[in-house]
Amino acid sequence: MKITDIEAIPLRLPDVDDARCDGTQDALIIRVHTDEGLIGLGEVDSSPTVAKAIIDAPPSHMLARGLRTILVGHDPFDVQMLWHKMVEGTIYFGRSGAALQAIAGVDMALWDIVGQATGQPISKFLGGSYRDRIRVYASMIMPETPEEVHQQVSQLVAQGYTAIKLGWGPLGRVSESLDIELVRAAREAAGSRDLMLDIGLVWDAAQAIKMARRFEAFDVFWIEEPLPPDDLTGYARLADRVDVRIAAGEQETTFQGFVNLIEKGHVDVVQPDLARAGGLTPAVRLAQYAYDHNILCVPHAFSTGILVAASLHYVASMPHGQLAEFTVSESPIARDLLTRPFHLEADGTVRVPQTPGLGVQINEDVLRRYAQVPIKEL
Repeated sequence: MKITDIEAIPLRLPDVDDARCDGTQDALIIRVHTDEGLIGLGEVDSSPTVAKAIIDAPPSHMLARGLRTILVGHDPFDVQMLWHKMVEGTIYFGRSGAALQAIAGVDMALWDIVGQATGQPISKFLGGSYRDRIRVYASMIMPETPEEVHQQVSQLVAQGYTAIKLGWGPLGRVSESLDIELVRAAREAAGSRDLMLDIGLVWDAAQAIKMARRFEAFDVFWIEEPLPPDDLTGYARLADRVDVRIAAGEQETTFQGFVNLIEKGHVDVVQPDLARAGGLTPAVRLAQYAYDHNILCVPHAFSTGILVAASLHYVASMPHGQLAEFTVSESPIARDLLTRPFHLEADGTVRVPQTPGLGVQINEDVLRRYAQVPIKEL
């Protein structure tokens, strides 16, 4: 089998609010085509046009080549070798950031091809299937008022979620008193269910320590990204002085970045986004590293169902896999892109796809409705 083309398809809602931190407003869908008719699906969570340029760019020299140029003509089963070829071929302009994000989506699609060709779900190749259901946490933007928080969290509880995360929005950006009232309302509505808070990179260590101690009264499961991603000294101060778990990592793209968060930042939970951090190939290595260091590894996933599928397979393949993120955004890119959207079970879990590859198919009508470029006929 040979790779014949890589299709990078940016999707975008017609009314994007660029002041809102919401990754469900656009996406970059990857389709890797082969000469045997198999098409691998992947996703990049980045600026879609930036990542698309990295895939489509013509070669400049050996260390500055677009991903399509690097991969066309190769056997998609050589996943790890091709991952290294992509990293090597983008060293001149990459080594982290958008280059690793673009590689992530292509790597995901290669694993999808391997699974399709062998008739196996990709969790079998990532480390084995430790479980066929994953407990998920409902993930949403923090509403503006305590009344809205109580109403929306109550709805999530009624739907069957056993864990809920609220983040960004007004949290950490208006006043300490509003933060407390928002979290109080969330805890009252959530009852005994796990509650996570995503602060959104706005505090320094002193403020984070102060507020984390106040939030501890509400039995918060973790506090996510209260500090800028490179403030490792601040993360260490915070993690060492509070009882609540500290989570971070969705901004990271390199394995060494996660090592630094664990060893220098002392975080309790690492959150690789499989559509950003180089894809599934390096994520397997990170999962083993986290397991060896007794650190929770919970993938970030706030985009389409393709990323949800990859994350479910990833958590299923970890001996210590516990949770996956499940956005409750009403965006049609998040909700409707798959022909068979994921369904929350009565016990708060989602089933891991058991069909070959990622185990998902795209709704072509939805893809074409929001695509920003012409799409190949299949």
